[in-house]
Amino acid sequence: QLHLVESGGGLVQPGGSLRLSCAASGFTLRVYAIGWFRQAPGKEREGVSCISRSGSNTNYADSVKGRFTISRDNAKNTVYLQMNSLEPEDTAIYYCATFATVRDMCVMTWPEYDRWGQGTQVTVSS
Repeated sequence: QLHLVESGGGLVQPGGSLRLSCAASGFTLRVYAIGWFRQAPGKEREGVSCISRSGSNTNYADSVKGRFTISRDNAKNTVYLQMNSLEPEDTAIYYCATFATVRDMCVMTWPEYDRWGQGTQVTVSS
């Protein structure tokens, strides 16, 4: 079966860091752009960051620019989201998803993404 699995979430104090991983099972990630999205209770799903197939192109939400870094290791079939200087407003369930495109680009709009992981909870609280 084809799965995306997120990991690395947890409880962290404000100002702390976490690294999320998105690993693929049963298929190769390198042919897809990958996006990270999050959804907090009572709020709409929002794009956090995305990375193109080669890793050459990335995008970030304004709210995370300068704090989060997306990267990928195609040899390990994994995409990462390094989150630094975490704030309580970053509390949400974080999801990764695949975007099938022949171009080396990515988008931040979630309807474009077709395969999703189950999510990992990130809680930022003192």
